[in-house]
Amino acid sequence: MKIVIGSDHGGFAAKDYVKKVIQKLGHEVSDFGCHSPESVDYPDIAQLVAEAVVRGDFEKGVLVDGFGGAVALAANKVPGVRAVAAYDTVSARFAAAHDDANILCLGGKTHGELVLNEILQVFFTTRFEGGRHEGRLAKIAGIEKKYCE
Repeated sequence: MKIVIGSDHGGFAAKDYVKKVIQKLGHEVSDFGCHSPESVDYPDIAQLVAEAVVRGDFEKGVLVDGFGGAVALAANKVPGVRAVAAYDTVSARFAAAHDDANILCLGGKTHGELVLNEILQVFFTTRFEGGRHEGRLAKIAGIEKKYCE
């Protein structure tokens, strides 16, 4: 799978580890920045990653900031994105199985390597269940369409 990854300065330190885990899982990773611990605006990185996923350049994306929530807020403004902040393996499993999340958002300051590894393993090995969840995702797309017209 082709994965795009990005972070702000709050997630910069964790991003290289996250990238290595994704590669160990057998996926190709492209890094959209940031490329130093210097302060950057997370909406800029989130938008780059989100647009690349929606265009179909990548199958999934991963965003890392201090706690995972800010990049999720920004990424979800791009129509077609289903970005979910996962804080443990349960939320990672539901993000993949129920929400068919196409962007996983993680906290570089709130999680250590062990937890990040477990979240990534679960997210990238869990398949979307479909069924009743498809109707709910269609409703979300309907909300998005209503406000994007």
